[in-house]
Amino acid sequence: MPKQIIAVLLPIALALASRAEDWPQWRGSIRDGVWHETGILKKFPAQGLPVRWRAPVGYGFSSPVIAKGRVYVTDALLDRPKVRGRVLCFEESTGELLWTFSREKTNYPAWAFVPGQEPSPNGTPVVHDGRVYATGPQAHNLYCLEAASGKLVWEKDLAQDYQIEETATISASPLVDRDRVILQVGGKPDACVVAFDRQSGREIWRSLNETAGQASPMIMKAGARRQLIVWTTQSVSSLDPATGKLFWREGFSAGNSAAVATPVFSDNRLLVSGLMLKLDEKKPSASVLWPESRAATRRILSGTSTPLLQGNYVYSLNPDGNLVCLEADTGRQIWETDQVTRQKTGRSACMHVTVNGSSVFIYNELGELILTHLSPRGYKEICRTTLIEPSYPFGGKKLTWAAPSFANRAVYARNEKEIICVSLSE
Repeated sequence: MPKQIIAVLLPIALALASRAEDWPQWRGSIRDGVWHETGILKKFPAQGLPVRWRAPVGYGFSSPVIAKGRVYVTDALLDRPKVRGRVLCFEESTGELLWTFSREKTNYPAWAFVPGQEPSPNGTPVVHDGRVYATGPQAHNLYCLEAASGKLVWEKDLAQDYQIEETATISASPLVDRDRVILQVGGKPDACVVAFDRQSGREIWRSLNETAGQASPMIMKAGARRQLIVWTTQSVSSLDPATGKLFWREGFSAGNSAAVATPVFSDNRLLVSGLMLKLDEKKPSASVLWPESRAATRRILSGTSTPLLQGNYVYSLNPDGNLVCLEADTGRQIWETDQVTRQKTGRSACMHVTVNGSSVFIYNELGELILTHLSPRGYKEICRTTLIEPSYPFGGKKLTWAAPSFANRAVYARNEKEIICVSLSE
């Protein structure tokens, strides 16, 4: 190749290689909790991480998402008896507010304004092909917006269309799969999971006569088929993402407050909180690896947190709020530490885990970001810092529940008052 051409192509190749990675949906680019960017700090500075920008937001447990130089987040503003659900779009490098989409509902009942009961968006939006798909407070509405302008493309009134009760809250994040937007709705009849045409909002299929859980669905490839995994309050079910047809079902009566963790998949093993399933390599079916007991309490590791399934080991909070390492094939505990959340009770303990190379970022309910190395040899904490002040009242304390997002060599976090962008660049 002529030197002149190499001289032209080399800067382009270097630019592409160093291009930042977006975080356009729940748990990252492919919904697996892995952040692939390089040039990330190996240790936090003693004075704390530098804040690039901060901006005010309202109530919400949804995470920010980052795509093509913009940050999107959903929230709710409460002005009794009104609740206004919003989608906000910020410029990624400066935090400038670019546009706001909002919908207001009046005559909310009194319970909605009791501290700890505020209706707010829990599901994280997804940005795909120039559009934003987001749910409103309690997720009774699903919106499709133009990502550039916030202009409404289509809207679904889920409460009306699928007979959802006023007090029910849909917490799962929408999933875009090819020409479909898939959401755990918990509707009737037989509409626990619904797939909508992402261009028009038209219903494509509905499936399962069950009550919705809070876990976000995910898609995996196993048994020579793409499988949509949904954890409801009654089961873990595998569906054909194209048709909604049931492949297999494992009864799992966890209750709505416990069915929160996103299912995780690796090496033909599927982990749903504390239930490990072995997937057939030739056809879409599953069998239980552990635990032997079918009691819901034995199948729950953490009621709030998605575990990490890495190689032959599982890293998860346990019911006491401690981080444990388990053998993936047997569930046998290797080690346990109370250093992640330092809670005296597991009731309020929470962690969100993000893998970056050989390191793992852990974000806890105290708003602390912890840089660690996890291995079967033990828990090795490198450093930690307070990322954002917890602001949500729970059990006489202030906590933060929303998971952070990672993109452009930065971490984005929110509470019920603000969203911040904090640099993690070397």
